[in-house]
Amino acid sequence: MLHKSDAAHSLQFVGTQGSGGFEKRLVDASSVPFENYYAVFAGPVVGVNPFRALTSILKMVLGLLQSLWILLTQRPKAILLTGGWANVPLAVAGSVLRVPMLIYLPDIEPATTIQVLSRFVDKIATTVPESAQYFRADDAEKLVTTGYPLRDTVTSAERDDALTHFGLDDTRKTILVTGGSRGARTINIAIGDILPALLDENVQVIHVSGTFDHERTHKQVADMLAHPHYHLFPYLDSADMGRAFAVADIVVGRSGASSIGEFPYFGAASILVPYPYAWRYQRVNADWLAERGAGIRMDDETMADELLPTLRDLLTNEQRLNEIQQCAQALYTGNGAKHIADELLALSKTR
Repeated sequence: MLHKSDAAHSLQFVGTQGSGGFEKRLVDASSVPFENYYAVFAGPVVGVNPFRALTSILKMVLGLLQSLWILLTQRPKAILLTGGWANVPLAVAGSVLRVPMLIYLPDIEPATTIQVLSRFVDKIATTVPESAQYFRADDAEKLVTTGYPLRDTVTSAERDDALTHFGLDDTRKTILVTGGSRGARTINIAIGDILPALLDENVQVIHVSGTFDHERTHKQVADMLAHPHYHLFPYLDSADMGRAFAVADIVVGRSGASSIGEFPYFGAASILVPYPYAWRYQRVNADWLAERGAGIRMDDETMADELLPTLRDLLTNEQRLNEIQQCAQALYTGNGAKHIADELLALSKTR
């Protein structure tokens, strides 16, 4: 949103040095015109062995020096932090140089890094107001609810275009299965096991296996690949993912931070399967949606038995499906990207 505003803004990106180029690829693929890409040393110090923690501390010191150089060179009016470990040296440098800072929390519950960084920043932007309970009482004046920022390539998607793009049948309900860009093996296995029975329910399936599990999934569903109502992809870019959401009646997937933004925006009924090995962030996200009638939480270990009966119930109970979709849509809070940009611009004027 900043690069689309009337005033000209110079945007700089600071990522993690030694991340294998993952962040750089995302930046290059985005539509945001960053003028420079910087990488600083950083690393985790919580939940790792003592040797790695010590190594990370040494990296943080070097990253702090790098961050100070970046800020002294670029003289930013404000800094947006998102909670990764690379943000720690940048936040300390920003605090030393008194640069106004805003940190955005995508999940409902903040990770340790965000809780630490909240001490340094001027504003804490949250997706939902319920996140306030996880911060200190002293942080109350810093908190602002902005909603989840969605990409234009996602929000511009339309159902009719999606039907044509994927070659779908408008008379059938559409189920979207996704575990993120890398995939969710247990979800892929569960869908593969019930796929023949599921396709007998007058539905069509868009299945995004993820790049890491695509070869295994491809072998598992080999007998169904020629089925006219089954569409398997290793990965969808943001525009195609938007189309998939726009046409989906039901989404089966993990409950990462994006589920709080994308599912309500598209009014999709969701079956949420939290990743069991990621602390409890995904569980909290799933419970938040389920408690508001906007989805159904399903545990990883029971999914094999529960998935097909749950999908059949939604497909045959039109009233319940519509109620979940309406509850999901009611949770959409507006343009999160614009709200965050507005907060950042307001901060920039204080310097």
